Amino acid sequence: MKKITLALGLLLMASIPEAQAMNQEIRALFQPDSSKPTKNAFVNQTPNSGYCVTYPAECANFRMFSIRVPARFTSTRYVSIGDWVGVKAPAAWRNVTVTNTQTQAKEMLAVRIIGLGSNYVLSHPAMRLAGGSTPLEAHGRLWTTNSWVNGVPGPCTYSGRAEHGPETFRFFWKTPFQSMCAKVPAYHIPGLSFDTLDFAYEMLTPNPLGMASGRYVGSLTYTLGPGADFDMGPLMRAEDPSLTLDFVLDVQHTLKVDIPPGGNHIVLEPQGGWRSWLDSGRKPVRLYRDQTFHLSASSKFTMRLECEHELGVGSGCAIVDRESGFAGGVDVSVSLPNGLTDSAGQAVRRYPLSRETSPVFQPGFYVDRRPGTLHFEISKDWTDWLIDNAKGRPYQGNVAVIWDSEVD
Repeated sequence: MKKITLALGLLLMASIPEAQAMNQEIRALFQPDSSKPTKNAFVNQTPNSGYCVTYPAECANFRMFSIRVPARFTSTRYVSIGDWVGVKAPAAWRNVTVTNTQTQAKEMLAVRIIGLGSNYVLSHPAMRLAGGSTPLEAHGRLWTTNSWVNGVPGPCTYSGRAEHGPETFRFFWKTPFQSMCAKVPAYHIPGLSFDTLDFAYEMLTPNPLGMASGRYVGSLTYTLGPGADFDMGPLMRAEDPSLTLDFVLDVQHTLKVDIPPGGNHIVLEPQGGWRSWLDSGRKPVRLYRDQTFHLSASSKFTMRLECEHELGVGSGCAIVDRESGFAGGVDVSVSLPNGLTDSAGQAVRRYPLSRETSPVFQPGFYVDRRPGTLHFEISKDWTDWLIDNAKGRPYQGNVAVIWDSEVD
């Protein structure tokens, strides 16, 4: 957020150990990038683990990354001909509410699981169970539709790579649909387990330009086991009942105003200067000054005025002859760079500012040090009055223009 202004209780109980739920943090960051001002997206900050660490090229080809969690599934009995095991992932989109930890503002993201894998562990070497001249051949013979990399059942699809050992086979499948992808054994397997869970996910995040700076947190809990969200088949019991994804979105906006040297000293003059008045006595139509500034903004902000001298009309700001007390009103307006709009979605051109209201301006993309203009003007009526009542002394006053990113 930025504002710019020119008792302890102890209880001991005996309990029976229960299965522990798992938590996995997923973190993403938004920071405006001056080299890519139109890229308004969060960047994943969650380190890869599991499949995509072992096979980074495969994941890069499909813009996929994975997380490995210590979820274990164990068969409740033998797995034999006529039984089946497999993979079902929660591939449908699910909404998650994330809340700003300071302001309690809420936003919505969506997530789905697009890939799932594990490492199956046999009770005996594959060659002992299914024969074959090599462990790889034995793993293929063990199942009616070849191995867990060459015989991926629909609707799951092949991911590219796998690893195997005498009793183990690590696989990873893409899961485009929320359906069971079943494998049927061709031989009797006395015992089977899956020792980890690798999953890849896709996340739809809210537009960061519409979010205030800060940390947004929210959680989504999946169930594990037969008939649950993560399901490895009717015989595969999950040692952990659930997996909770803890989402953390960090929004770090920019709001910066640069005014050139001397730009805080505004001299109001007629167009072309005072020569026409001095030479011919022709009164100027108005007094004004346009002051440029450079603005960097990645989130909505408000603008308002604070005045040393107030008139109670128009913008409410004035310049004053400090001896006589005579005063005249000064109107202040702003023109903002392209990419910034008002609350109605219109370009900001000579938008009037005041001390009573705080209009909200919204960027459509990251505006990086783009020029804007503050317009200071004394209308004809006030110009006439000030000139008629001038005593050879200056009219002066301070006007503070405030940019504020703390928008409700």
